[in-house]
Amino acid sequence: MAMFNNARGGRDAGAAATASSGGKRGMFSVIGPDVVITGNLSATADLHIDGCVEGDVHCGNLVQGSESRIRGAVHAETARIAGSIEGSVSVRQLTVERAARITGDVEYESISIETGAAVDGCLKYVSGDAVARPVPIALPRSDEPVEITDSAAA
Repeated sequence: MAMFNNARGGRDAGAAATASSGGKRGMFSVIGPDVVITGNLSATADLHIDGCVEGDVHCGNLVQGSESRIRGAVHAETARIAGSIEGSVSVRQLTVERAARITGDVEYESISIETGAAVDGCLKYVSGDAVARPVPIALPRSDEPVEITDSAAA
């Protein structure tokens, strides 16, 4: 398709990055600049966001355009941020481009911040071993009563 080719006849750099990032072929979603999403966004696909998201974003790999705005938490394996984020960011491999503005705390395993980028919040290194993972809990049988107590009151 012509829209995915550059002037030299090769693949677009964004498409090449997606293919090399381990994303499934054909599993790339684009939120255009004229799109506003109100609510949480969760995808198994890689995302390229040029529009506005009013809610949390959960995805494998995120590319945010320079005119994009996210108001909510961002959780991803890798992210290249160029727009604005108002909320916490939790990403293993993070690149913050010079046009980016992040207002909120950032957790990362690897980070690159270009000159001119702004981060207004705490930066917290998280090692690969310390990344939060769901912990299974034992649930009571359905015929057993469950008591919920306020530990702060105790």
